[in-house]
Amino acid sequence: MATSDSSPLLHAQGLVREELFPIREVSRLTGINPVTLRAWERRYGLIQPTRTDSGHRLYSQADIDEVRSILGWIERGVAVSKVGKILARNHSAEAEPRPVAKQQPAELHQWQQQVRLAVRNFDEQRLDQLYGQIFSGYPQIVVFQEILMPVWQQLLGDRDAIGHTSEWLFLDSFLRARVAQRLQMSRDRQELTVLVAAGPGHNQELELLVAGLLLGSSDIGIRVLALGQPLDELSLICEKVQPHALVLFSNHSPAADFAKRMARLALGLECSLLLAGDAADLAQDSLVDSQVACLGSDGRLMQRRLQRYLARHLDT
Repeated sequence: MATSDSSPLLHAQGLVREELFPIREVSRLTGINPVTLRAWERRYGLIQPTRTDSGHRLYSQADIDEVRSILGWIERGVAVSKVGKILARNHSAEAEPRPVAKQQPAELHQWQQQVRLAVRNFDEQRLDQLYGQIFSGYPQIVVFQEILMPVWQQLLGDRDAIGHTSEWLFLDSFLRARVAQRLQMSRDRQELTVLVAAGPGHNQELELLVAGLLLGSSDIGIRVLALGQPLDELSLICEKVQPHALVLFSNHSPAADFAKRMARLALGLECSLLLAGDAADLAQDSLVDSQVACLGSDGRLMQRRLQRYLARHLDT
């Protein structure tokens, strides 16, 4: 039976075309109960849904993505009262000039749904076809950061459900093979070399590989070290390879001694040490006075900051 915030209301106000969802549907999609959603809005200002004339909340796909982002930070150990600061910093980074126009969320969501269907059916041929189609229409940063990785992350979060572990493994294996191939194809053509290694606690190889891919550019070649690389042996590797910089990537919440460990590592390196991923956002304040530079977690921002950092330090 329809309620005051159900789909008939959306039809009556002509909002279906804009893909606006009532709070009950958002709760079903994200697993966050309506009471918590309202608290995030009222108490912390984390999300700002639109309202109908009668005062009912309506959420866009962008709002739903924001809810999932908030949940992700909380699951990493960040207090909800501090999430707003991180989100504001990331939104500020997104506001910087970009080389490509931002795509419409509804359009990207449709591609995500097609990828999700191919994965659900374990249809590698269809998935490979979609992979090619998406790359033919979007820049690499959009393909991974706004289409493929959100599907992977959703499956990762749902692995406890029956069948979802197999689906996640299927997509994870598919993407790891193709990202590794892209890294190999582009690595030997650049003049500058940057090593990328997993930071403390990071345990997802695909995220590490994608970070390396997004950090690379026409003049920066990326070499990604294997997952599980000991931190205390990085100085030895850098001594042999002589990279222009070492980037540690992690989406894991930093431990209490993280800043001290990074400072100690930086002292043993002959190249610059930089930090990328969610850990960079979480540890940025504690590393302000250190020799460790933070690149952020947004792919576009990471690449631009790395380019600027290398250009500045190679000129000195």
